Amino acid sequence: MARALLIIDFQNDFTAGGALAVPDGDAIADRVNGLIGSGDFDLVVATRDWHPPDHASFTDQGGPWPPHCVQGTHGAELHPSVPREKIDAVVDAGYERDLEGYSGFEQTDLASILRAHAIDEVMVAGLATDYCVKQTAADALREGFRVTIDRGAIRGIDVRPGDSERALVELRAAGAEVS
Repeated sequence: MARALLIIDFQNDFTAGGALAVPDGDAIADRVNGLIGSGDFDLVVATRDWHPPDHASFTDQGGPWPPHCVQGTHGAELHPSVPREKIDAVVDAGYERDLEGYSGFEQTDLASILRAHAIDEVMVAGLATDYCVKQTAADALREGFRVTIDRGAIRGIDVRPGDSERALVELRAAGAEVS
């Protein structure tokens, strides 16, 4: 059985000092690096929010979020703790104005990359539990992959208190394992 590590949107804008910082988002760095270095994965893929400056989700366009992860900016880059040389592929999501981009599978080649490497199971880590982690894990299940979410390697926004925990409950009910 081939396994992949999916590191979801562990980017500068989602960590301390970023435009849309996830509370305690930096705290996943050691666990993510432990997973990368574990040797347990046949493939390591990082996803990035990669928005144009006029992305529909931005408040200036009537969306719910401040501008974040704008293509080509420092905020859109992977967190500095992520060793680039150990990332096999980077998949950009939300790269067009009207692409939501919550899921790393939404109009990307993520499923094709995983299938090209005969991946059966994915371990999901990253930010934010209640948005991009949730949607990517749900889509991985729909694509037929076994999904495990590493609780120590995720953090959520929790716009409403408990959103992250509810997301994990929903994912468990859909067939994901949360460890």
